Amino acid sequence: MIHLNLKGRVGEPLKILCIGCHSDDIEIGCGGTLLRLAEQYGACQFHWVVLSAIGVREGEARRAALLFAGSRLKNPLFKSFQDGFMPFDGSKVKAVFEDELKQLSPDIVFTHNRNDAHQDHRLIGELTWNTFRDHLILEYEIPKYDGDLGQPSVFVPLEREMCEKKVRYIIEAFESQNTKRWFEESTFMALMRLRGMECNAPSGYAEAFYCRKLVL
Repeated sequence: MIHLNLKGRVGEPLKILCIGCHSDDIEIGCGGTLLRLAEQYGACQFHWVVLSAIGVREGEARRAALLFAGSRLKNPLFKSFQDGFMPFDGSKVKAVFEDELKQLSPDIVFTHNRNDAHQDHRLIGELTWNTFRDHLILEYEIPKYDGDLGQPSVFVPLEREMCEKKVRYIIEAFESQNTKRWFEESTFMALMRLRGMECNAPSGYAEAFYCRKLVL
């Protein structure tokens, strides 16, 4: 396997843009990778964007962002689009990308997979590519009832302790989701264990992403 090292602009911190439709998407999809990046690149900045964070879910999103990014969190953005209706508010959602995100010029973007079964996720994945045409984009995966897991091509090995921290933060931050049968530690650990097996991670655990363009 080829191993890549990320680099920010000379003299500047590594800028990481995290985009999620709903309050727990970023954390579930790439939380472990973000914890690893924060540990590996001390001067990094996290730009956090959640498109549907309403009521108690906004509070949870803010708490989770602080847990995962800490003092590296830079101007988090929480919007109030209705869950499941984003394609019908497409012009307003796109305006967020064009007016509020485009100028960020991040070194790496984490976003939804364009082939995700959830309609909100698909839209955000597409708009990410429309807006950031000269950036490294990694599309994360979200386990769900629809069963849309595929064959990702980029893997980030994680120590088991970091995986456990990710899961602990998710369960702690998103209390409103704890009544859902799938929202439990075993679900999140199982997916990371599967991806760890696929990339032969030393710890046995990893997160995986879809990368559609990469320039070496």
